[in-house]
Amino acid sequence: MQEHSVTAGGEIRRLPEPFFVMATQNPIDQEGTYPLPEAQLDRFFFKLLVGYPSADELTEVLTRTTEGRATEVSRVVTREALLELMTLVRQVPVASHVKDYAVRLVLATHPKTETAAPIANQYLRFGSSPRGGQTLILAGKVRALTQGRFNVSFDDIQAAAAAALRHRLILNFEAEAEGITTDHIIDQILKDVPRDAIAVGA
Repeated sequence: MQEHSVTAGGEIRRLPEPFFVMATQNPIDQEGTYPLPEAQLDRFFFKLLVGYPSADELTEVLTRTTEGRATEVSRVVTREALLELMTLVRQVPVASHVKDYAVRLVLATHPKTETAAPIANQYLRFGSSPRGGQTLILAGKVRALTQGRFNVSFDDIQAAAAAALRHRLILNFEAEAEGITTDHIIDQILKDVPRDAIAVGA
């Protein structure tokens, strides 16, 4: 398991597991904040898009924040159990043809290569790093377990694709000018890349 630490003033402080970082980005106002460099974004496991709340969700927000009720937080899992689950996830098997599919999805994002999807050649400057492939596999393992399965399916990989790859694809000027998003590119790549095929070079 990976060990984390923070260095300040030359002093290294070890961080107890489990440790993770969550960050938010407001698309409207960047005053006082700065977009992260691509190499730092790549270190985030997922990028999730949070849209406007529904009527029911907004009502709940207003209720919780305007009535002065005390919020009670209940622990749902212990540290030890979470660490065991993190170990268990990595033990979930992935069949070679499913792993090949994850590889081919990542390779399809690399513009100007033999494996590039047409849309990647048209709209991307850079494709996903190997971390994108790692995320597809690990997220697929988690999804399989949460659905009561001990093997990763094509559907698990596809379900993770947008969150795993959207912050790892770098758009070119043409994409930005036409309003093309990385989600649009990922959707098309999922359509273009067949599930059951031998990866190039495999």
